[in-house]
Amino acid sequence: MELFKKKADGKSYLALKIIAIILAVIVVFFAVINIIPPKKNIEENPFIVGKGELPMIAAHRGGGNNNPENTLLAFEKAVTEIGVDIIESDLYLTKDGYLVYNHDSYIDETCNVNGDISFEEVEALIEDESKRHYIKDMTLEELQQYNFGYYFENDKGERIYKDVEDIEEAGLRIATAEMLFEMFYESHPELKFIVEIKDGGERGIEACRILNDTLNEYPQYKKQIVIGTFNDEIEEELKKNYPDLLRGAPTGTAAKFVLTQYLGVNLFDNSDFACLQIPVSYDLGITIKLDAMTLVKRAHRRNIAVQYWTINDADEMRQLIEMGVDCIMTDDPVLLKEVLNEYKK
Repeated sequence: MELFKKKADGKSYLALKIIAIILAVIVVFFAVINIIPPKKNIEENPFIVGKGELPMIAAHRGGGNNNPENTLLAFEKAVTEIGVDIIESDLYLTKDGYLVYNHDSYIDETCNVNGDISFEEVEALIEDESKRHYIKDMTLEELQQYNFGYYFENDKGERIYKDVEDIEEAGLRIATAEMLFEMFYESHPELKFIVEIKDGGERGIEACRILNDTLNEYPQYKKQIVIGTFNDEIEEELKKNYPDLLRGAPTGTAAKFVLTQYLGVNLFDNSDFACLQIPVSYDLGITIKLDAMTLVKRAHRRNIAVQYWTINDADEMRQLIEMGVDCIMTDDPVLLKEVLNEYKK
């Protein structure tokens, strides 16, 4: 009996020893892969701020809380009056092959295409998708006849651009990508851009070609633009045919990157995007927090810029500033400028 007990104790000790060795190997493994410097996604990244510097201001839709979104008026005021670093917006292809800025694929909510009706009436009208006015069905000339500041309200609730007669002079017509580049290329060569190609399929592929050809006319900006998409085929098109253009991480790629960082196995991530563009959290039934300093630090090890959207609350802005993020996208760049000035003082 005593001999049996000794053998059992010996086996237990051996089993514990093996478990301890396995755990030690795992600990060493994770320590090593987190010590080894990971390969940089790109060598030069103009969207990363220097250590200790404040984040860049990205005017989401040109700063839609401060001025009529996605208009040349909004872009001009964001750059020359507010002093933003980056213009952010979405691009759609018109029927006749122009890239224009708009958040949605239709224009009903941002201009008077439906005549003199209230915004509430517009919202009710476009519940029927067949009654929407889609950019893909309209030429640039058709789009430019409408006032894209029609429903904008100032902080007093006044529709101050509703009755503007010369919408071209006021900068309230729909803007093309080329118009925006041309507007600032001489006066603000340092300006940066975040754009998202919204079209998929053949239209999205054509949009890539047109954007690249347009940027060839503005070579400095070609180095200072990052392009995103939710369409896998457009992501592949950009990677294959336009490798010199910087790309943001598509949703799936961003999720994979975040997961590898949280699990501590970032060495095995083989992504090649330049900017991680994420909200502060994802709601997947449970809330997954993404506003973590460790995530920012791990991204920086890969030379990836971390850009958060869409932040319109001052306290959230302060939290991200103190995390050392590279960029905050906001509808209210005026507010973000005020918050950043607190830190400068």
